[in-house]
Amino acid sequence: MKTLVSLLVILLYAAPIAAQSPSAKDTAAPVQQLQQRKSGRPIDHLPKNIEVLTGFGERADFSPDNKRVAFMAKSFGDAMVIDLATRKITCLTCRIPAAAFLRVMHLVSGDYILIGPEKFEDINVSRSRDNELWYLSKEKGAKPVKFGIKMSEGVAVSKKGMKIAFSQVHVQAPELPEGASRLIVADVDTAGGTPKIVNRKTVYQSPDRNCTIEAQDFFDNDTKMTFTCYEPNGLASVMTIDLQTGAVTNQSKAPGSYNECEGIFPDGKYTCVEADRQCEWLGGKRGAGNIDIWKLQLDGTGKNFVRLTHFNDYEGGKASNPVVSTDGKYMCFQFANTADPAGVGYGLLLYKFK
Repeated sequence: MKTLVSLLVILLYAAPIAAQSPSAKDTAAPVQQLQQRKSGRPIDHLPKNIEVLTGFGERADFSPDNKRVAFMAKSFGDAMVIDLATRKITCLTCRIPAAAFLRVMHLVSGDYILIGPEKFEDINVSRSRDNELWYLSKEKGAKPVKFGIKMSEGVAVSKKGMKIAFSQVHVQAPELPEGASRLIVADVDTAGGTPKIVNRKTVYQSPDRNCTIEAQDFFDNDTKMTFTCYEPNGLASVMTIDLQTGAVTNQSKAPGSYNECEGIFPDGKYTCVEADRQCEWLGGKRGAGNIDIWKLQLDGTGKNFVRLTHFNDYEGGKASNPVVSTDGKYMCFQFANTADPAGVGYGLLLYKFK
């Protein structure tokens, strides 16, 4: 009897303890507590592997031989190029009155692709409806030549051949329904003296604003590419498409957050991402304002993110528009303010991978 009573007492005490014990689900790592952003300028607190390259400019692009970086002096302005050995800066379009370009990128030939309107009207119209593709020869004194193709945002440019990819929405291609967008792959043909876009092929189309497409980077010998899927409420996902099979994969798999791919690594296994993941512990509005640069493995899991910059640790600071050299040794990016429109920058920085 005494043994039975003792057993009953143990059971009576053990039951509430068992009921209060956390399950495996409850013992998951707690959400990181909010931290306070620092005061001051992130540019004044750079780690040893980051150096200031220019005191102005935005939207960098490495040359195929990694000896130069092309960039824009400002939005709706002139295209520039800096020699990384001498740090000499040359203006590519200063002979063009009222140049209003938004981006400059190297073709594998050493020539350039320019993006922007023929003339500036206002920020919204000139960046959307009137945004178009141009060709600029590397020859001294050359003038930009229009391809006659309107396009949306940026362009993917192959580092191996004369292949490009771009997207269009309704304002550039009226045959597309409102809200729809499409991704087009094509070739640049410079034979015959007049550059033109040939072999255009739509490889992916989105029917509505749940995914507005922007082309980003080719990889795996131009058989695949990354693109950004802009989503409602200012969010975005990193996507890849296999150009041979048409298979599309969401690589970031982080609904409710902002993930814009910019800058592929030469092995094609990783991409840089403008992401707001640090808002989980720093707070602030999710989206394209509070961003820093992260590295994402393109393995389809969305789990392998590594933070590369910490500019958003400071009030009003962000790092954006990264591009990786074709040898994988460097990343060039820009610094800006969280209140600035996308793409605006106040100088380029060179990040050396350890």
